[in-house]
Amino acid sequence: MIEIENDADYQAYRRRLFDFLWHEVEPLAGEIERGGEFPRDKLFPRFREFGLWGLLIPRRHGGLGLTTKQYLPILAEFSKVAGTVRVLLHVHNTSARAVAAYGSAAQKEALLPALARGDSSLTFAITEPNSGSGMDVACRAQRDGDEWCVNGTKHYITNAEFADLHLVCCRTGAPGGSDGSGDRRDRRALSALIIPTDAPGFTIEPMPRLMGNNGPYHGILHFEDARVAAASMIGGEGDGLEIFLGELEPSRAFVAASSLGAAERALEIALDFAKRRVTFGKRIAARPSVQAELAEMARDVYALRLILEDVAGKIDRGEDCALEASIAKLSGLETVMRVTDKALDVVGGRAYFSDYPYPLERIYREARINLAEEGTPSIQRLVMARALLELPAPLAIGTLGAPYQPAGTDPALGQNVPPDLSYAHDPEMPD
Repeated sequence: MIEIENDADYQAYRRRLFDFLWHEVEPLAGEIERGGEFPRDKLFPRFREFGLWGLLIPRRHGGLGLTTKQYLPILAEFSKVAGTVRVLLHVHNTSARAVAAYGSAAQKEALLPALARGDSSLTFAITEPNSGSGMDVACRAQRDGDEWCVNGTKHYITNAEFADLHLVCCRTGAPGGSDGSGDRRDRRALSALIIPTDAPGFTIEPMPRLMGNNGPYHGILHFEDARVAAASMIGGEGDGLEIFLGELEPSRAFVAASSLGAAERALEIALDFAKRRVTFGKRIAARPSVQAELAEMARDVYALRLILEDVAGKIDRGEDCALEASIAKLSGLETVMRVTDKALDVVGGRAYFSDYPYPLERIYREARINLAEEGTPSIQRLVMARALLELPAPLAIGTLGAPYQPAGTDPALGQNVPPDLSYAHDPEMPD
């Protein structure tokens, strides 16, 4: 049994885990991706030995109980080694974290030990084929005595092939908007149900092959009068949005850490190639144009690492950080796209081939899934803008130290009188 009591224990565990990832998993990554089959019989028992199914589950329920700060470097290493492993374990651990955070005492006792052992697995089912992000969920659950009757469809659901449980976002109340699009009155209309794979009326079909990260199965969940016990609800009726969005906040940081890992591996590949490749009697690492690419890649990687260190601290302290988590997710995506693009530029034609001699082509494709996970870039910008406009201390995220504004001054105007901008307003236009 793995016991992590202090930082020394964590560092020792981290080294053992990384040895396993690089010696046993990394050599399989290309084969898993090409074949589209995950070697569950070979790797799942090893995942259990390292406690990878329970990384975020509290120790009292059989998990390792890692903090966010401890978890992020492990996620990053998964991405360096094999995106397929990162996707599979990220979804399992994020879903288990939702039960640990929002489940009742009875639900935690019933579910978390098996999830921590890897004897059970839980998907995170919010996305729908004909709905947008969050508020216009169409999958509906209606109470019928001691059961919920569920109808609707979810897609892009990772691990649907082997997971025995599914955390499903359902509409249990009426939409608030008159057109059904939803508004702030709609926030209590959604609930979270755990639906077992063998529930009557529940079927799963596979989705097409992915651009990258093939191996973990992505499925379409169909509910046709599917029946689950009333006690299957996580939280109370109407708590669904809080639960799913509450998990999206840390999960956005998790995806950003995944981007960091892929970007770091791409930088390492570019550095190694630049030191080896010789043209016109000179290593290309000596050429200013290549040096400039490497320098910009390093800048991006370093900036993302610092963002993640800040966000991890806020999550671990229980601070509201919706703005920072979305900044991290968007920065991670933009960083990994820039860095992998520049790595392709440095390595040149060889990068366009699989494993010739680096897995850059695979890493490039794997990292693009971060675009869609936990909200697209447009969603992140929307969350960021709304959070900014609601901040009590404007741009507190840009303050070194605790925010403080001297009396009689304004952070934008100083001591200047607020300008009269009425001339710019159309009298018929709302503020």
